[in-house]
Amino acid sequence: MACGDGVVTVCDADKLPYSIRILLESAIRNCDEFQVKSNDVEKIIDWQNTAPKLVEIPFKPARVLLQDFTGVPAVVDLACMRDAMNNLGGDSSKINPLVPVDLVIDHSVQVDVARSENAVQSNMELEFQRNKERFAFLKWGSNAFDNMLVVPPGSGIVHQVNLEYLGRVVFNTNGLLYPDSVVGTDSHTTMIDGLGVAGWGVGGIEAEATMLGQPMSMVLPGVVGFKLSGKLRNGVTATDLVLTVTQMLRRHGVVGKFVEFYGEGMSELSLADRATIANMSPEYGATMGFFPVDHVTLQYLRLTGRSDETVAMIESYLRANKMFVDYTEPQTERVYSAYLELQLEEVEPCISGPKRPHDRVPLKEMKSDWHSCLDSRVGFKGFAVPKEAQSKVAEFDYLGTSAQLRHGDVVIAAITSCTNTSNPSVMLGAALVAKKACELGLEVKPWIKTSLAPGSGVVTKYLQKSGLQKYLNQLGFHIVGYGCTTCIGNSGDIHEAVAAAITENDLVAAAVLSGNRNFEGRVHPLTRANYLASPPLVVAYALAGTVVQSNVLPDMFKATYQAITKGNPMWNDLSVSAQSLYAWEPTSTYIHEPPYFKGMTMSPPGPYCVKDAYCLLSFGDSITTDHISPAGSIHKDSPAARYLMERGVDRRDFNSYGSRRGNDEVMARGTFANIRIVNKFLGGEVGPKTIHIPSAEKLSVFDAAMRYKSEGQDTIILAGAEYGSGSSRDWAAKGPMLLGVKAVIAKSFERIHRSNLVGMGIIPMCFKTGEDTETLGLTGHERYTIDLPSSISEIRPGQDVKVTTDNGKSFTCTLRFDTEVELEYFNHGGILQYVIRNLIGSNQ
Repeated sequence: MACGDGVVTVCDADKLPYSIRILLESAIRNCDEFQVKSNDVEKIIDWQNTAPKLVEIPFKPARVLLQDFTGVPAVVDLACMRDAMNNLGGDSSKINPLVPVDLVIDHSVQVDVARSENAVQSNMELEFQRNKERFAFLKWGSNAFDNMLVVPPGSGIVHQVNLEYLGRVVFNTNGLLYPDSVVGTDSHTTMIDGLGVAGWGVGGIEAEATMLGQPMSMVLPGVVGFKLSGKLRNGVTATDLVLTVTQMLRRHGVVGKFVEFYGEGMSELSLADRATIANMSPEYGATMGFFPVDHVTLQYLRLTGRSDETVAMIESYLRANKMFVDYTEPQTERVYSAYLELQLEEVEPCISGPKRPHDRVPLKEMKSDWHSCLDSRVGFKGFAVPKEAQSKVAEFDYLGTSAQLRHGDVVIAAITSCTNTSNPSVMLGAALVAKKACELGLEVKPWIKTSLAPGSGVVTKYLQKSGLQKYLNQLGFHIVGYGCTTCIGNSGDIHEAVAAAITENDLVAAAVLSGNRNFEGRVHPLTRANYLASPPLVVAYALAGTVVQSNVLPDMFKATYQAITKGNPMWNDLSVSAQSLYAWEPTSTYIHEPPYFKGMTMSPPGPYCVKDAYCLLSFGDSITTDHISPAGSIHKDSPAARYLMERGVDRRDFNSYGSRRGNDEVMARGTFANIRIVNKFLGGEVGPKTIHIPSAEKLSVFDAAMRYKSEGQDTIILAGAEYGSGSSRDWAAKGPMLLGVKAVIAKSFERIHRSNLVGMGIIPMCFKTGEDTETLGLTGHERYTIDLPSSISEIRPGQDVKVTTDNGKSFTCTLRFDTEVELEYFNHGGILQYVIRNLIGSNQ
C-alpha cells in the first residue's frame, strides 16, 4: 500500500459507514509515515474488526471552529505561547494556526432588555459596553494570527453560522478537493453533522493543538446505524423527534460512538430537522450523529446561497468517491456495530425535564409526571415538596398589581438556542401559535420573562416577510439578539418581586425553553424546574410547510452573510494594536496572562506522583461541566465577585463568567461555584462550599483550594459516574488545574472532559467496575497517594494503578490515559507545553 500520494487500495472499504470513510480519506491524504502511518490507514479499512478492540488512530480535521467564549481563552493561550516561545529562544511567529480556524463571536446575549421593539439594538449596545475589551482582543487576534477568520458579533449563533455559511462540505484548496471536517470548542459543533460534515466538540486545549498541526489522537469508534422509517404525523415537531431519539440512544448507550442515520425515512426529514437531531449528540452521548450527504443536503446548500458551481463540485466529488447517498439508486448495505430503528409515525408530542434533557415526558402525561416530581425525593425527577406545601400560594405585588405564584409556575419562557432556531418549520409554527393566541385574546402574564433569540438574522427576515413576527411581539417574544441566551444561562435577572416571592416561599419555579440543556443551575438560579420544549409544541405542519417555501429564500441568506465580511459599525470602530506579541494590561479584569508556562524549560518535567493528597471535593453521579465550569452570572457573594470589587468593578458591571473567560483569576475563583452543586462533605447541603479537612472549616471551594496550595498540599477529586458530562468547556479542566487538583478518581468520565483533564496535566482515573466511594468505604477525609512510575516509559495507557490512604485502605484504579500521545502530553505537563517544545525542537 502506498499512501500520501493518494494511491491506496481500499477493496474492503465499500461497506464502511460513511462517517468512517471520512476518517479513512483523511488518513490516506495525510499519510506521511510519521504523524499518520500506513498502519493507521489499514486499521480504518479493517474497521469492522479493529473498532471493537478500541485501537488508536490519528485524525487531522480540515478546520477548527471556535466560538466567542472559548475563542477568547484559545487566543489568550496562543498569545501566551508566542511569549513562551520567544522566552525560550524560538521563533514566536511559528505560533500560528496551521489549519483554517473559524472564530464566531456569537456574543452570547445577556437578556437584559426584553419585551421591547428595540431589544436587539439595546442588548447589542450593552454587550459592546461590557465586552469591548474582549472583542478588541479577538479583533487583534484576527490580525495577528494567519489563517484565522473572525465572524463579528451580531451575525448569529456559532453553530447556525457554521451550518448556513461556514460549512464547506467539500474543501477546494488550490485545486485539491477533500471532505470538510471540523472540531469545535463546543460540544454542539455536532450540529454540522446534519449537513454531512463530520464534526464534533473537543476541549479548547485539544483544539489549539489541532490548530497548531498536531493530529488528534482518537479511539476508532463503533458506529450505531439508526434506521428511520415512515413519516412524522401532523402536529409532531422536530423537537419531539429529537427528544425521542435522545431517549432511545441514551438507553442503548452510545457514549464515544458515532451514530449514522439511514433509511427511507431520511427523505422525509428536512436539513433543519437533521441538524436538530445532530445538534443533540452530546445529550444522547454520541461523538457524532451523522447524516450522509444526499439530495436534501444539496437542496439546502442552494437554499442558503451557495453557488450552483460549488454545489455541482460537491456532488461530483462525493459521487466519485462513493460518499454520496442517492436514494433513487440501489443502496449498498453498510455494516454497523449495532442497529436501531424508529418508525417516525410513532413519535408523539413531548417535553423533557425537569433537570435532564433525556428525561422525556409525553405531553399527555405531563400533569401526573409533575405531581410525581413534587412528591419524589430530591433527584433528577424529584423535589421532595411536602404534601401540605404543594398547594402553597405566594402573594406578591408586581408593579402595583396583586399577583400570585405557585409551585410549577413559569417565570421564564424563551425561544432560544441553535437547536431549534435553525429550523424554519418550528419557528414559523411558533409564530402561528402566537397568531392564534392573539386572535383569541390570550395574553402572557407580564412577570414572565419572555424572549426570542434566533440563531441568525435570516430568521428575522422570514418572520417579518411572512407577517408573523408581530404576533410574537404581541405576546412578548421580541427578538433580543442573535446569540446564545437562556440556554447557556444568560436569561438575565427576573423581576425582583418575582425573585423574592420564589425565595421567601421556597417555590419550585419553572422555565420553559426551546434549548438543549436544562441541568440544574444552568438556566437561572431561581428556576429549579426547567423543561425543554419545541417552540410551538403542537403546530399545524401543513400550514407551516406552505409558508416555509415562500418565505425562506436564498437571497435572505446571501444578504445576511454578505455583511459578515463588512462587520458592523461598533466592531469596525474598535481600535487594536498591530503588534504580533500582545501587550498584556496587568489591571485588566477581562484579559489576563495565565501562569501555564511560568518557569517552563526545554526539558519535560516528566510524570508526577500524588502523595498524601487531600480530597478537595467528593461528588456523586452526573456532575456536569455546568457544575464545574464558571458559567452564567457572577454571584454577589462569590470569590469572583470579591476579586472584581477589590479592583473597583461595580456590581452592575460584573458581567458574566463567559464574558470574562480571558481572565484566569476570575475563572479560577468561579470553578465549582455553581449554587446547585452537591458536595458529599456537606451532608446534603447544596452550594459551592467544601470542608478544609485539616481545620474542619467550611470554606468556598476556591478559598479551601488556596489554603491547601499555601500549605504545599496536593488535592484530588472523588466522583461518581458520567463526571464532566455536558458542554465541552475547557475551563472545567483549566479551573481545577489552577486550584491545584492533581487527579480525579471517578466511576466514569464524559469523553471530552477526560481529554481536557489530560490536556491540562490532571490524572484521570476510574474505579474498577462495581466499586466506588461507598463500596470502598471512603469518606473523602482520608489522604490519598497515587504512586505512578517516575519514568514515562514505564506507564502504559489504561494500566492498573494502586491508590493507598493514610488509614490503611488501598484499592486499584484504571489509569485513563487512553493513548501513547496522551502519555506524552502528561510527560510534558500538558498539551500546550508539548506543542511548544516540539515546535522549537523541529527548528533546531
